[in-house]
Amino acid sequence: MIELHDVSVRYPGANTDALSIKSLSFKQGDFICVLGKSGAGKSTFIRCLNGLQRPSSGEIYLADNQITAISTGELRKARREMGMIFQHFNLIPRLTVMQNVLTGTFGYRSSFKNLIGWFSRDEIEQAKQIISDVGLSEMANRKVENLSGGQKQRVGIARAMLQQPKVMLGDEPVSSLDPGTSSHIFKLLKELHLRLGLLTVINVHDVELARRFATRIIALKDGKVIFDSIPEHFSTEAYRKTYES
Repeated sequence: MIELHDVSVRYPGANTDALSIKSLSFKQGDFICVLGKSGAGKSTFIRCLNGLQRPSSGEIYLADNQITAISTGELRKARREMGMIFQHFNLIPRLTVMQNVLTGTFGYRSSFKNLIGWFSRDEIEQAKQIISDVGLSEMANRKVENLSGGQKQRVGIARAMLQQPKVMLGDEPVSSLDPGTSSHIFKLLKELHLRLGLLTVINVHDVELARRFATRIIALKDGKVIFDSIPEHFSTEAYRKTYES
């Protein structure tokens, strides 16, 4: 579903690569947690997968589509298949839950419809169902600025789901949440992942969450993959190599 070949990212002025991956492939049904300490390359990695960051070299494929070699317009279409959940939610505070979730349809609509905020009955019904799926039905008309952090992240998940993606990406989506809320959010993500048969790739700072929910763990250090296996194999030694200097 996603393949990376000889992918590297070097930011302007840097002497070393922020990311350097020889070969990786992910298939539909994988629930992958990416571990690594701050600066290991996790965010750069996720941003490369959804095209927000162009690699300095190498190739990334989404199915048969080489997203590293397509135009901006084609990339925008490819992103329709990739839902993205952000660390700081990336919601519009003054809008309601429903209005924020409906922005998940923007990639499929004309700029004019998006500008005037017109949505079809089907789009609204789909949004209502997904808002129900994430447990926010009673808050559909509440402004996002009045929600808790966990509720805001549920809105972010619902918005991503309304895209009807094949791939779900997350960049530290629970790092600002307390442990209990983080566990609830991951449980919700895993339930949606299984029900819809997604490929899910999420950066996470909590090793125990990764061990509990992932089908596969990838650990990055200095932009390189130093571990890639099932959670049961992420040993104390693997932890030490990932997080110690």
